[in-house]
Amino acid sequence: MPTQRGYRQACGVARGLDIVGERWSLLVVRELLLGPKRFTDLQQALPTASPNALSDRLRELANAGVVRRRQLPPPGNVRVYELTTWGRGLEPIVVALGTWALAAPPSAEQLFVSADSAMLTIRTFFMPTPQQPEVTLRIELRDHGPAGVFGVRLTPDGAEVTHEPPEEPDAVLITTTDTLLAAFGSDDLAGLVAAGAAIIGDREVVRRLVAGARVPGATGQSSNGNPGPRGAGG
Repeated sequence: MPTQRGYRQACGVARGLDIVGERWSLLVVRELLLGPKRFTDLQQALPTASPNALSDRLRELANAGVVRRRQLPPPGNVRVYELTTWGRGLEPIVVALGTWALAAPPSAEQLFVSADSAMLTIRTFFMPTPQQPEVTLRIELRDHGPAGVFGVRLTPDGAEVTHEPPEEPDAVLITTTDTLLAAFGSDDLAGLVAAGAAIIGDREVVRRLVAGARVPGATGQSSNGNPGPRGAGG
């Protein structure tokens, strides 16, 4: 914990900011909400964070008990970072902050959306239809390569998202992050397909996913007149 830069106040807000208030800290937490990641995975998701800054944040978060590093067993045999049980308690805070910020339009520079941020948007805002059967999807975000492959399970209670796609999904959606975000809330797949998305399997499952992801809009417009891609996770 960077106590030399701390607020030196006893209230919970100040103490919390002493732990996660440094730049990149909450975005590191965001990127670990769907599961553990390697350092290189975090670099890909936070491309404007320098390696030194990212290393510093991970060390501070580990010292505070928010994240931990562990070695995956063979055949993976790599070191990953993951949230501790206490660290996972930050999820509603991260989601609430991201949802609150959607009221402000993004600037022209705020264009990048990480793959996990887009998928957290599904988990946060998907509105289930209780009478619908449980279905599964494999989503491939082409602009993020292997890091953009996810599994989604739509249940009567909501959407479950994981980095492990199902072996036999009901549908496969291959698209880009911006195209997926732009489709959220639409009951028609025409725009998604026109933008180059590929749909394999049950198209109704994909329609159900994008129609059910109802993301609140910004209250204004960005400087270029377009709302731009937005996600609850950042």
